[in-house]
Amino acid sequence: MLNKRLAVALTVSGLLVGATACGAPAQTAPASATPSATTAAAAGWELDPAAGGDRIKAAGLDVLTAEGTAEHYHAHVDVLVNGKPVTVPAEIGFSFGADGQPNGISALHTHDTSGVIHIEAPTAGLKYTLGQVLKEWGVLDGSDSTGAPHGGTGGWTAYVNGAKQSVPVTDVVLKAHDEVVLSYGSAPSAVPGSYAFPAGL
Repeated sequence: MLNKRLAVALTVSGLLVGATACGAPAQTAPASATPSATTAAAAGWELDPAAGGDRIKAAGLDVLTAEGTAEHYHAHVDVLVNGKPVTVPAEIGFSFGADGQPNGISALHTHDTSGVIHIEAPTAGLKYTLGQVLKEWGVLDGSDSTGAPHGGTGGWTAYVNGAKQSVPVTDVVLKAHDEVVLSYGSAPSAVPGSYAFPAGL
């Protein structure tokens, strides 16, 4: 029994130690007991680690004990408000215990603030959407003024690989190596059409 608990603890602690399955650079766990939820550039866009597991479930996803291996690809998301970038926080799609340490992960998550979305699922062939990322992040939930972090998705536009999308932003499906731009207000002078993924992603 002790060996089983130790194996589970090591698996969960390894969630933040590095994305070795992704071939991404190693990343260490936060030094303090509080997750690094203060990486967002503007107030209201921060990731609140409380209820991370509940947000994963609200996105229609399961809280897993390890990254899945049946499906594995990456997309990139940029969020722009009046042409200015908003940092996509690290640790979207993680759940945390009372001690502030990770105790679960979803198939759809971030490891850092690069905007790279990791899709590492235990089941192949499922679709993952921008709306699920937003649910896990806890933003654009319709409880604040238009265009604010919690103002809902009205007025937002999504671009995929430089092409404006006609579907609601929440319905944009994430595909391998897509560059997804979520924009509000003044359009950027040039919408990014691609992203230079690091080697191995």
